[in-house]
Amino acid sequence: MKELVEVIAKALVDSPSEVVVTESEQDNEIVVQLHVAPSDMGKVIGRQGRIAKAIRTVVKAASSGSDKKVTVEIEE
Repeated sequence: MKELVEVIAKALVDSPSEVVVTESEQDNEIVVQLHVAPSDMGKVIGRQGRIAKAIRTVVKAASSGSDKKVTVEIEE
């Protein structure tokens, strides 16, 4: 999932070198944290959170074969 989020985020932002994606596992959940430059936050979140929701939907669909829940967190 980490690679998927990284590819999507780098395609959206102006500073792809500042995109950092970390993945951690807790119990039955995988947490993917996306860090972008402050100037790129709007591009990753989108109007009314539409792009962020779309990223989460794609990740959820990609992880549907897994037993673990995948959560995407977007941070500065």
